[in-house]
Amino acid sequence: MHILVSNDDGYMAQGIKALAREMARFGRVTVVAPEHNHSGASNSLTLNRPLTVTKAEEDFFIVSGTPSDCVHLALTGLLDARPDLVVSGINCGANMGDDTMYSGTVAAAIEGYIFGIDSFAFSQIDRGWGELDSAARMAGVIVERFLARKHSQEAVLLNVNMPNMPYGSMAGIQATRLGRRHNAESLIHEINPRGMPMYWLGAAGSPKDAGEGTDFWATAHGYASVTPLQIDLTEHRLVKQAADWVGS
Repeated sequence: MHILVSNDDGYMAQGIKALAREMARFGRVTVVAPEHNHSGASNSLTLNRPLTVTKAEEDFFIVSGTPSDCVHLALTGLLDARPDLVVSGINCGANMGDDTMYSGTVAAAIEGYIFGIDSFAFSQIDRGWGELDSAARMAGVIVERFLARKHSQEAVLLNVNMPNMPYGSMAGIQATRLGRRHNAESLIHEINPRGMPMYWLGAAGSPKDAGEGTDFWATAHGYASVTPLQIDLTEHRLVKQAADWVGS
């Protein structure tokens, strides 16, 4: 197999190194990663300036752009062969519930999925890289099971969140749906040394919909959470009503 690895924490992050090592047991690995951290970049592409690509070593490329840029470049001419799988991560922090809308980690996987390739986004729940080797091992188990059991030709997009705990202490793997968070906390207002106001976005809201079956519930109970995602944002139930709202 040929596996493309990317992330949003940047090419120097411990998580992408651990993930690339684990994926190497399945075949050839090519890393195409951002030069800098792009957490929260979502699916943004860089259209207002050219991108630079540095080849650090064989099958390892550093891009002066976003996670989506990295995968897009890889799949539209940078690589000499189309990968069989796209994996993103391992992110330093959770990407669950509403977080997936903003996540650069998930965005890199989405880009692979858009191109018709099975794609995974891997994240650890807590920051700091605690038990990273265990998370990489769990990522390998999930990919291995998927490759052995998936038979349809249709591409799949999976968002995986893993608790920071020893592999042997994890409760297992659960298929889940996305939970929901409360609204984000209030912004933080400060004054810079020149007397000008500046603002920090407030912290993410606490879990609101975190019942059994959600990604929040699974990870809180020691499971690796695997959530299948889609990118069709259409609210199909309201299409007919929308025709009434705007029709002549």
